[in-house]
Amino acid sequence: MILAIDVDYQEASATVAGVLFQHWQDSEAADVVVTNVDEICAYEPGAFYKRELPCILKLLDEIKQPLSCIVVDGYVYLDGLEQPGLGKYLYDALDTKTPVIGVAKRSFAKISDEFALLRGDSRKALYITSVGIEQSEAMFNIASMYGKHRNPYLLKKVDQVCRGITET
Repeated sequence: MILAIDVDYQEASATVAGVLFQHWQDSEAADVVVTNVDEICAYEPGAFYKRELPCILKLLDEIKQPLSCIVVDGYVYLDGLEQPGLGKYLYDALDTKTPVIGVAKRSFAKISDEFALLRGDSRKALYITSVGIEQSEAMFNIASMYGKHRNPYLLKKVDQVCRGITET
């Protein structure tokens, strides 16, 4: 199973959602998992992972299926290659056994255009970084995900689930 994960923060708590699917081109989730974290770390500039990683690990404790890959909302490497971001810290926390792909909606100052991916008719890129999987394969997987817009459908869905938004 592939897991797309996202976190939404309230004042002192967070809602964590995961959408599980079998194939990159799937149009529907095989399962959706949601958990709440009552005590979260304060936001620390330059160390976002300290806040988000414990939330993600709590959700992972609730998932019993083996995962072939995890997709996070953010960066694996902030510069694409060496400077660790949330995804790299997650990969290390999982004993480097599960590949992680980061999908960021905003450009980080040190990221080059080689990590930019245009989907659909969008002129705004997604920034794809990865660990435990070849960068070209990570780009291909995200590019091939279902949906005709910038954000793949299941990544939009996990964002909506963690924010409590239901589709109409």
